[in-house]
Amino acid sequence: MTTKPLPAGLQMELPPDLEPIYSNIARISHTPSDFILDFARVLPGQAANKVLTRLVMSPIGAKLFIRALGENLARYEAHFGEIMLPQGDSGLAGGLFRRPQPNETSDPGE
Repeated sequence: MTTKPLPAGLQMELPPDLEPIYSNIARISHTPSDFILDFARVLPGQAANKVLTRLVMSPIGAKLFIRALGENLARYEAHFGEIMLPQGDSGLAGGLFRRPQPNETSDPGE
């Protein structure tokens, strides 16, 4: 197992058989005591989008997670440039899986 040190001196063990899951959509809900994050993968032509991973966190854990994610996004953008979000109000999946617009084709004659 690989051990990765954390800033607070804690360590995480990554099992050698751990498989990363790619997710491009998440559903977030909550109860009075927990936040629930369901991660799925939306692909064109796929009728059902099965939840691949469910993460349950306490409200404090969720707030600390948001803080850590924000700090990491800021470092990422400082190094690689601003992350541009799709325009419009059709939702993220609509922006990712919409048909190309006429001005977006690779051949100007199309």
